[in-house]
Amino acid sequence: MRAWFVALALLLAGSAAAHEMTTAEMRMREMASGQLLWSWGVPAQGQPIDAELTMHWPEGCATGDDRALACANGLQGVLEVEGLGRSYSAAIITIRWKSGEERAYTLTSSRPSVRLYGGAEDTRAAWDVAVAYGLLGVEHILSGFDHLLFVISLLFLVGFQRRLVATITAFTLAHSVTLAASALGALSLRPPPVEATIALSILLVAGEALKRQDSVTRRWPAVVAFLFGLVHGLGFAGALAEIGLPARHANIALLTFNLGVEAGQLLVVSACGLLFLAVRRLPKLEPARQVALYAIGSIAAFWTISCLVAIA
Repeated sequence: MRAWFVALALLLAGSAAAHEMTTAEMRMREMASGQLLWSWGVPAQGQPIDAELTMHWPEGCATGDDRALACANGLQGVLEVEGLGRSYSAAIITIRWKSGEERAYTLTSSRPSVRLYGGAEDTRAAWDVAVAYGLLGVEHILSGFDHLLFVISLLFLVGFQRRLVATITAFTLAHSVTLAASALGALSLRPPPVEATIALSILLVAGEALKRQDSVTRRWPAVVAFLFGLVHGLGFAGALAEIGLPARHANIALLTFNLGVEAGQLLVVSACGLLFLAVRRLPKLEPARQVALYAIGSIAAFWTISCLVAIA
């Protein structure tokens, strides 16, 4: 048996060495406004880098066989490299702008894109940054099903009573604190444990909402919302890290992103309130409530197990 383990270890080591990932390098040079030349560096494998990685240029940009890139509005928008994580673990895109400034961007499989602004620096005005990050905050909360399910579970737990205001406020304050601390570099945690704890928070609150007997969670829902809100704030910060804060007006971007998250959260609570008013007099409402909570709990349990496996 020991011999088999040794053989398996050697096989895995050989496989890992055979699939060792390296870094791909690209250099771009802006010759005139919206006109650039680009080329990949020396491939680490036998075949060209183009065969392993696919470039997705910003909207309004087009390239030909001569490695010339033409952008109608300048090189601005999202630039993405598809295929990272297989033969190449990262891509370093170095851009030399016509002003003489040079910037390098490192893209990975977990962050395969970068937003460009037509120059070495983000020159957007404060108002433009505020609008953009506010909308990103709304978009994130409305597309973040884990955070939405937690808020909905809180609604099932507390109901549309006076205590709901304190509960939602506590959740808001908590995730605002950790979002700011993480975005400004004062707090950092690995994503897998954060995601596992967020999934577990949904499972626990949904389970408590199903119970009829008194519990600490039912007596002090605002405290529970605050404690779990601290972890959810780290989840928001992870999404903000993928977007990145602009060098200029970083505080405005952070504030408006958080306000966008709160606006999206209020939209969800308001929509649930309207739905409750519409169906509260229907018969068999309690069985439907239990079905919804069991569905939320099942999804959260699956997420929790998946996240724990990822950590292991």
